[in-house]
Amino acid sequence: MKLRLETAAMDAVTVRLFDTIDESNMAWIIAADQTLRDALGEALIDLIPSYTTLLVHYDSQQLTFGQVATLIHSALRHLTPAESQDGQLHEIPVWYDESVGPELPLVAKRAGLSVDSLIERHCDHDYCVFALGFAPGYGFMGLVDEGIATPRLKTPRRKVAAGSVGIADRQTAIYPLLSPGGWNILGRTAVPLFEYAKRGEPLLRPGDKVRFKAIGKAEFEAAGGDTTPMEERP
Repeated sequence: MKLRLETAAMDAVTVRLFDTIDESNMAWIIAADQTLRDALGEALIDLIPSYTTLLVHYDSQQLTFGQVATLIHSALRHLTPAESQDGQLHEIPVWYDESVGPELPLVAKRAGLSVDSLIERHCDHDYCVFALGFAPGYGFMGLVDEGIATPRLKTPRRKVAAGSVGIADRQTAIYPLLSPGGWNILGRTAVPLFEYAKRGEPLLRPGDKVRFKAIGKAEFEAAGGDTTPMEERP
């Protein structure tokens, strides 16, 4: 861990702990999150953990940047990783099918795998939720097996259906609502991530784990899943 502070705004500072993305970072990020919440107390407006950093938004009427910097350095001087991340494990059922996951055969071909083997590989890992962003309830997760890592699409789609599960490089994610996107889509889930986010209770939070489970079309439909095929790539 290499602690550095970077000014993000007049009342915000980025606390950088690492330079590269790794699942082992999260134990440190979560420990720093808990420690800084206690240290800043009522002067803290918001604190957003991410892959390698934490964004601290503070009340500039109560603390100057210098005071915040001193508090952060003091609080994190003897930081140790959290022994327990206390994150939840979410099992997300996914219907993997080319009609709703148009890059399924492409990613399998690039990896030198059958489609079934690709699905098994994608499901054979508990993914760490690194950060939330892009859309309400959208969790950036990783790291996928290097053997199935795939670059983003050169031309993003105009519309990616809600519930779409995709891969971009070594990350994987679920689109909570209809939106543009450039990830390789492998399938779709009926879990309503956006509904959780609207209630202010996002299902996925940094430090949680996600395990994908392959299901058939009938089970997907029974859960309320939308089987409308994905639009063609532009």
